[in-house]
Amino acid sequence: MQAAYPRRERRFFLGRHNMNDTENLGAENGRPPYPGTLTTTDGTGAVVWVETHISQGAGAYPITSSTTMGQGYQAAVARGDRNLWGDRLLFMEAESEHSSASFCEGFALAGGRATNFTSGQGLALMTEVLYTISGKRLPMVFHIGARALTSQSLNVHAGHDDVMGVSDTGWGILFAMNAQGAGDLALIARRAAENSSTPFLNAMDGFLTTHTLERVLLPEPELMYDFIGAPDEKLINLMDPYNPVMSGVVQNQDAYMKGRIAQRTYIEKVEPAVQEAMDEFHRLTGRRYDLIQQYRVEDAEYVLVGLGSLAETTMETVDWLRRASGVRVGALHVTCLRPFPGTKLVAALRHVSAVAVIERMDDPLAQDNPMAGEIKAAFFDALSGHPCYPKVTRLPVIYSCSAGLGSRDLHQGHLAAAVEHISEGREQRYFALGIEHELALQPHEEPDIRPERTFSMRAHSVVDGHVRPMSAFSMRGHSVGGFGSVTTNKVIADVVSDVFDFDVQAYPLYGSEKKGLPTRFFLTVAKEHVRSHSELHYVDFVSVNDVNAFYTGDPLAGLVENGTLYLQSPKETAEEVWESIPEQAKRTILKKKIHVFALDAAAISVSVASEVDLEVRMQGVVLLGIFLRVTPFAREKGMQSEQAVLAAVEKALRKYFGKRGEQVVQDNLNAVRRGYEEVFEIPEHVKAGKEAPVSA
Repeated sequence: MQAAYPRRERRFFLGRHNMNDTENLGAENGRPPYPGTLTTTDGTGAVVWVETHISQGAGAYPITSSTTMGQGYQAAVARGDRNLWGDRLLFMEAESEHSSASFCEGFALAGGRATNFTSGQGLALMTEVLYTISGKRLPMVFHIGARALTSQSLNVHAGHDDVMGVSDTGWGILFAMNAQGAGDLALIARRAAENSSTPFLNAMDGFLTTHTLERVLLPEPELMYDFIGAPDEKLINLMDPYNPVMSGVVQNQDAYMKGRIAQRTYIEKVEPAVQEAMDEFHRLTGRRYDLIQQYRVEDAEYVLVGLGSLAETTMETVDWLRRASGVRVGALHVTCLRPFPGTKLVAALRHVSAVAVIERMDDPLAQDNPMAGEIKAAFFDALSGHPCYPKVTRLPVIYSCSAGLGSRDLHQGHLAAAVEHISEGREQRYFALGIEHELALQPHEEPDIRPERTFSMRAHSVVDGHVRPMSAFSMRGHSVGGFGSVTTNKVIADVVSDVFDFDVQAYPLYGSEKKGLPTRFFLTVAKEHVRSHSELHYVDFVSVNDVNAFYTGDPLAGLVENGTLYLQSPKETAEEVWESIPEQAKRTILKKKIHVFALDAAAISVSVASEVDLEVRMQGVVLLGIFLRVTPFAREKGMQSEQAVLAAVEKALRKYFGKRGEQVVQDNLNAVRRGYEEVFEIPEHVKAGKEAPVSA
């Protein structure tokens, strides 16, 4: 079949590297041939980009937080998209996750390149089929938004119960730290699967990675074409009537065990296949992945081991602790959970004094939580002289920790408490982080260790010339579920990244029950990769879209001195707005010298929306205009006019709203313009309760 995307000569430029590595191997003139295409997306978007280019069909049943991956794939099918080899994509939504996995099994038996997207209970429901897929050596890739299973209550957020629950089904398992990893490992998993005849799970944290917007280098189509290869060149049709193969038959006492143990011939190929795929990917892209990813482990006395997004937060904590206290601590991420890299872990950790294994689950009836137990087993093999392991004469003290269950916030202060606990050699070998409990460690501080960057403090409309060093620019929004805050956060992140050339991380607090109820969203802007995957305490800008935030919490908590507060308010004068603010909040504003802005974004959204269903959601789009007015980015980019700012914003608005027609795009542009023009600041004399100064 003729390729729909033919290979051709093309000149590439060297883009930004993912934080996973800065070294280029095997690249001509020090430049990798496929550095990636820079964009802003989340883990879902990165996976959909890859699978709609390389697979032939997907079976999926919608379940949070994987639903958006299925939606993205189905949208490509609806458009009539074809993969890189000209095959029209196929999408099947069966009656359950179990059935969707069965569809993938049949699709692969017929020689098709299949994928699936699932989470939580959906993955658990597939378990029966996962065993049969691996037993038939069908090399497919399922993408998992790892999620806490319903145990003591329903939770749809990040947890590793689901992945650990199927870790014995014979599938390879890779785990991404961020959105970049989710897309890259999708390719690595596919190549390793097809080269070892073993199916793979490509897992990432639900919401914390699936829905967190970041700056990402998307793999080029040419890279995917070369790296993966055509399906008909890699896969076998076991249903070919001209070459019949017996598959999935009943076997009795004389045969079953022989076939089962014979599978080890294939299993021996899996780890080399993963390593080969990672090495080749590094050669082609400059982005390095390994079975385990070490961060400052070589000279470390203490190491924190983890899976998924918490690993990057751990890396950031390691840097801070080394600077602040001189403690030699490192971080280690287990990228390849299956096959378990026991020999590599022992080699990396055998010199340390103590290790804390942090896991997003709790299995109290077992000897240990899964990964802690496997690391202990690996060290026992090494200590007992297993010939495949490096020789060791002593064991590090291995602590087990539960943290971040159900996306429970885990910040640097919690991780510092863990380091303190293991460095002091305390007897309590199991502990929890992030909650108040007799088994939990409590943080002593909540440090501000965001990436360093200098931003001028004031926007061009209210210039005071003040410049101060800041760790990064961070925003926290207090809104109401259903008001469009999620889209607003993504649009703001897109504009800041694409127009002003900064790294971004945009994360909302999701939950189906939040519609109509208070919720929050977070945005961090920095010149370097944003590593912390936790809720923001220290922020420079707070948006309060719902005045009830003052009565249900403290929206000013963590707002830095000379920071900026925006209030959604129907009040028309500065005096009326100031009068409406609770007294305690007024005292905080005056003490911290906070700049206060206000506007009735709700009224503007009603007046500019041409469709009724947009009236509520467009309040957030008005906030985009306000954000650009009161933050320093446009001025630092040299955009001195409103027209220049709006022209830069239009591209991002078309990305999100273009499919709804030109009128909707213009409505949103108008909302941004009015937010930019009409937001007003509460003067200092009003906050001080004085008469307005008389102009000369």
